[in-house]
Amino acid sequence: MGRNTRKRRMPLAAKAVAASAALALGGGGLVWANFYASADESDSNAAGTQAQAVSAQVATISCPDVGQSLTSVPDQARVEVDGELATLDQQITDAYQRLATTRDAQGKDASFVQNSILQPLKDRRKVILDRITLEINRAGGKAPTDMDALAGCTGTPATGTTDAGPDDGGQGDGGQSDDGQQDGGQQDDQNNGGQDNGGGQDDGQQVIGGQAGNGPVAADFVDITKVQRNVAAKPRKNRNASTGTFTTRCGVNANGNHNTDNVIVAPGVANGAHHLHDYVGNQKIDAFAGNDTFLDGGTSCQNKDDLSAYYWPVVRVQDGTQDFDQDADGGGKEGNVGRILKPVQAQIKYVGSPTGKVVAMPQFLRIITGDAKTTTNGLANANAHWSCTGFENKVQLTEQYPICPRGSQMVRTFAFQSCWDGQNTDSANHRTHVAFADKAGNCPSGFKAIPQLTMRLVYNVPRPSVQDGVVKNAYAVDGFPEQLHKAHTDHDDFIAVTKGNLANKIANCLNSGRACK
Repeated sequence: MGRNTRKRRMPLAAKAVAASAALALGGGGLVWANFYASADESDSNAAGTQAQAVSAQVATISCPDVGQSLTSVPDQARVEVDGELATLDQQITDAYQRLATTRDAQGKDASFVQNSILQPLKDRRKVILDRITLEINRAGGKAPTDMDALAGCTGTPATGTTDAGPDDGGQGDGGQSDDGQQDGGQQDDQNNGGQDNGGGQDDGQQVIGGQAGNGPVAADFVDITKVQRNVAAKPRKNRNASTGTFTTRCGVNANGNHNTDNVIVAPGVANGAHHLHDYVGNQKIDAFAGNDTFLDGGTSCQNKDDLSAYYWPVVRVQDGTQDFDQDADGGGKEGNVGRILKPVQAQIKYVGSPTGKVVAMPQFLRIITGDAKTTTNGLANANAHWSCTGFENKVQLTEQYPICPRGSQMVRTFAFQSCWDGQNTDSANHRTHVAFADKAGNCPSGFKAIPQLTMRLVYNVPRPSVQDGVVKNAYAVDGFPEQLHKAHTDHDDFIAVTKGNLANKIANCLNSGRACK
């Protein structure tokens, strides 16, 4: 994997200071109650914005996800294209920071967001899209013909970024049943009985809260005891099923191995994730690591042949405190604030297929499950599963964080794609080389069943409470600042790296029906 040494523009300093009242809604527009005092505005100007009604105010910025449109990029252009995609992410971050720090100017000029934020962002994005097109075509590929249509972004009002209603318990792309199998990726749009937690006003509009003013809000939480059972039945196993399991113990990141890179999506780009990750397994994972680095990376796993990288965005409790990265890119500078919670358990297990035998995972296979940008992309690739101990076989939430009863712990669960195209260890959009099995456990035509990686992270989370439409003691997953810390943005990353024939041992264990460690 090549190293991209392109210099990146530093994000705008998040010098804005959240005031006591965040964002209120009313009168068909938004009432900004001193949401932020801009670093460019005087205190007197900031005070003058209080309770000023502004039509067309926006809570976040929504841009087309260019990376998901690039399903075919020549190998020789991958590094450059990934670097350009990372630049697009940086541009959105910069624009969001400007959105958050210019509330006074927005209050005085209804066209400010369009003219001063969205149009310049579109112009900058078009330059990068032109570069991507050139790089793909120059390498012998064929760039999509509608790239210019991906340049424009929209300002999304608070009513478009939150949901006053309860979580429907719907399973996103590859929703998980209680044995880690997938439901085939269809989103369940029916309401399964969750209770409104008082997070919104009567008309469904929301306030944007959170310690950094970018979420979560009260409607992002639900009392799990008020949600109806929604976990699907297990797919039936046939006589050829691979019924074994392989468990690897890699710890809970007790040594604090963190960074805000993402070597899969943004190789060679520091802070490519714009949020902090926990790492277990391979200990040399950062933006500039390559396959040779992985092999020499060492591991936190008890099985020293398991050099695989398992990493996920951290969870923070927004209790008014800050952590070590409060002044860092990807941390406090980008709205990821609060005290980092370390899992008390991190259970990593490989399971088989209910319909047949599995083949070994190829060396250096990369898989991302879930979507960090569902707030703007929609839920097509969502694969978040939030629950509580004692409820995992009954309720799995995608769109809300659970409020667990006293004595119960919060649980995040991931079930990765279990079908492989048999050829590629990655793909241009990091998705099309792997797939979920359907509800019966069958892989798509042309794909092979591989061991399915499942992960279960358990946390001791201070219990949130909702009072008068405001959530107190909120917790949230780290994310891109414009994604507003929604529960459905949860995701997980994996790079398969083994030695000592471990990949074949895992497959053989599953195929023979044994429980191995």
